[in-house]
Amino acid sequence: MKIMEKKNIYLGISIVLIVISLLSLGIKNFNYGIDFTGGNILQLKFEKNIDMESLDKVLEEIEIGYPVLSSRKVQISEGNVGIIRTPEINELEKGNILAELEKKYLKFEIQKSDKIGSTIGKELKWKAINALLIASLLIVGYITIRFEFKFALAAIIALFHDVIITLGVISLMGSEINSPFIAAVLTILGYSINDTIVVFDRIRENLKKNPSKSLGDIIDNSITQVFRRSINTSVTTLLAISAVLIFGGASIRTFITALLIGVLAGTYSSIFVASPVVDMLEKGEKVTLK
Repeated sequence: MKIMEKKNIYLGISIVLIVISLLSLGIKNFNYGIDFTGGNILQLKFEKNIDMESLDKVLEEIEIGYPVLSSRKVQISEGNVGIIRTPEINELEKGNILAELEKKYLKFEIQKSDKIGSTIGKELKWKAINALLIASLLIVGYITIRFEFKFALAAIIALFHDVIITLGVISLMGSEINSPFIAAVLTILGYSINDTIVVFDRIRENLKKNPSKSLGDIIDNSITQVFRRSINTSVTTLLAISAVLIFGGASIRTFITALLIGVLAGTYSSIFVASPVVDMLEKGEKVTLK
């Protein structure tokens, strides 16, 4: 494969996607869940069929006595399950709202009732940011030790590529940002760096075998050798993720969607971003890895 001949095209595609993602992040605010904003979440299984429009209409009627419901978010899941998110309310308000709702919708079963204070929500947000920063620093350290700093820099650029695109798409979709989403981002970092290291490792082996060749030729040969493996791994991973996305519940939809986007972006970046960036940093010169 002649990746290096068209590296500017591949990198250009990535730059366009990153710019679109950044514009999305600048224009649209994240739809933070109660994990980060604080509030209540009620997951109710109703006896009769419901839809989001009718449930929202009933809540609008109840809102007259409980203005806190004006900032509600409503979701409907399979099996007549309704998910209601509200700003922070006390137990008395929650009981009264549920009683009013039961009058309108007959009986229902409370499957989940959680409450997170706003202070805890802010603390979780900072912990999530710290977790992402620490993970990135550890990745840089590992690749620097195993290869070279330029390879670590290329890997981090590829990781930022994956994360920014994932954040941009999730922002455009308006999906809820919660704790499982942060877990998804960390999983994407691990998946992407694993695929990138496979390519880097093959580059190192080929450099030892062919020290007279240019780095660009060695990168092309290395990518050709691992391309089928990378694609097969990604396809099997995507099949599993797609199955969960189709048959899983609404509560994990953002998590699975983020994984789907991240795996696609990570597969692309490990082949068409990380290695070309290494070649650009080395300016086509020979390099000897550790």
